Amino acid sequence: MQLYDQIQEALGAIRQHTDFVPRTAIILGTGLGSLTEEIETAADIPYSSIPHFARSTVQSHQGRLVFGRLGGHPVVAMAGRFHYYEGWTMQQVTFPVRVLKMLGIERLILTNASGGVNPHLRGGDIVVVRDHINLMPENPLRGENDERLGPRFPDMSAPYDTDLRARALSIAREHGIRAMEGVYCALQGPNLETPAEYTMLRHLGGDCTGMSSVPEVLVARHMDLPVLMLSMVTNVSFPPGVIQETSVEDVIAVARSAEPRLRQMIEGVLAAV
Repeated sequence: MQLYDQIQEALGAIRQHTDFVPRTAIILGTGLGSLTEEIETAADIPYSSIPHFARSTVQSHQGRLVFGRLGGHPVVAMAGRFHYYEGWTMQQVTFPVRVLKMLGIERLILTNASGGVNPHLRGGDIVVVRDHINLMPENPLRGENDERLGPRFPDMSAPYDTDLRARALSIAREHGIRAMEGVYCALQGPNLETPAEYTMLRHLGGDCTGMSSVPEVLVARHMDLPVLMLSMVTNVSFPPGVIQETSVEDVIAVARSAEPRLRQMIEGVLAAV
């Protein structure tokens, strides 16, 4: 079955559960799933009910689509994303983005947890991503291109929407939230980086690093969706002398403690679109 047909099958299954039309999709990263508790829920669909959706296997990723209103704005939230390191193909990792675009979303907001490689960052800071460096070994756009989904060679000169970034930074300033623009480096994972790798990323121009999100950005831009990425710094890893051993429990704890600030920024952005 071709990708386009798989998308249509997934759409049909979702429409059997709800006719709600979201304007914005939000992908919730590690430790950030509690945002769904703020949504006035219209429908809650487990991934297992949607054909061709993978399943979340990472701690704190719930594995469901939540439709409803956040601050009055119609949204759909992915409570749990898929990662390449889990063993899924890049097409499986990014399949939900294509489905959500076909559902009618007008923009995509991505959140994730990351390690800081800018020495000015500290745990709990938010990076409003202005660009990325993709060091993953595979690309979701590789293979035969379907022009119904997007062009063969999508332009990436402006991967992250200027207006959405400006609004997010403005909200942060208004509420005294520590946030800065920066460059996100995407690596395969699942291991955290070595001190030498963190140093390399900093010298390449990176501000933070993680194991997700860029594949979804590539597919979103392929389908002409404006993108905002908000990266929650959970541990600081540069210079090497500040590196501390980090567990997934540590990452989740920091992300959850900072989640209210992230939610404030997202709600502020949604109020202006």
